[in-house]
Amino acid sequence: MLQISDEQFDQIISAAMDTMPEERIMGLKNVLITYADDPSPEQLHKQKIGPGQLLLGLYEGVPLTQRGSGYNMVLPDKITLFKNPILRITGGDMQSFTEQVRKTLWHEIAHYYGLDHDQIHRLEK
Repeated sequence: MLQISDEQFDQIISAAMDTMPEERIMGLKNVLITYADDPSPEQLHKQKIGPGQLLLGLYEGVPLTQRGSGYNMVLPDKITLFKNPILRITGGDMQSFTEQVRKTLWHEIAHYYGLDHDQIHRLEK
């Protein structure tokens, strides 16, 4: 299997961000974009991810469309990309891995903007 160091993964994520529309990246306010090798048991449970399923990325926060006037003084929203699940589905090919990181990052940023899975899938087509 392809080996990706944390430094490489961070660089790939940064490069993926550079491919996103500037207005979408500039619109991210108080959002931490990070990575982990794998999701935690708590993250898997909360997302109802069962055995044999993979979680590639996760948005944790309150989407822009759900924030009211009293939304302030909160911790940053968080987007996490999970290296090992992405490696598993891309079969060890660097180009596929890089493309999947970009797709996963876009997917999680879309959740920040309030899009649900159906809306995201329609936009991806």
